[in-house]
Amino acid sequence: MPGPLNRRQLAGLGAVVVGGWAVGQVLRRTAPIGRDVGPTADLILAGNGSPEDGPADATLRLAVFTDYRCPACRHGFPALEEAVQRDGKVRVIYKDWPIFGPPSERAASVAIACAEQGIYPAVHRALMTDSRTIDDDMLRDVVMRAGGDWLRATTWLVTNADAVAARLRANGQEAYSIGLAGTPGYLAGRMLVMGAIDTADFERLFARARTES
Repeated sequence: MPGPLNRRQLAGLGAVVVGGWAVGQVLRRTAPIGRDVGPTADLILAGNGSPEDGPADATLRLAVFTDYRCPACRHGFPALEEAVQRDGKVRVIYKDWPIFGPPSERAASVAIACAEQGIYPAVHRALMTDSRTIDDDMLRDVVMRAGGDWLRATTWLVTNADAVAARLRANGQEAYSIGLAGTPGYLAGRMLVMGAIDTADFERLFARARTES
């Protein structure tokens, strides 16, 4: 049975591990990012009534499939915000896809209802960063802090419940049509990335999407 490694062997092993990690990072940064999903992307990026945010003269459209209770969505959100802000020419299309149960569905429905008041982006941002349990008390507070009217939002939601449910189903169908099995998913042009990524990778995604368009 081999004995324990000495200090020199441990140092050598550490160098191999660090070197392997560094090579892996280089390969990840140099490998093409995203998968081309073809013309189906064009239909999704048309918006179809989904909330949008960003400059009207944007040079890139980005569809974001997320759930407010999805840990990976929440983890990747700050990087997305930073990359979009740095770029300045990305228009975000929000595709609420509540796959984490009834609280997610309620949050997504309320957020969509707030689009009528012009505060969807602020509500979306708050729901992605608020660590409280999602219930109506929390949602009411989020809507009011975003400058919205809670009664107006909930009344609109009751009146338009069928349309909102149809919108959420459509978002799910769009996600499946491009091969998404869960959240988050980021569709920039025709290039799709699944899972949370960092700011640098969002920037790589935007660059490739523009090159491939």
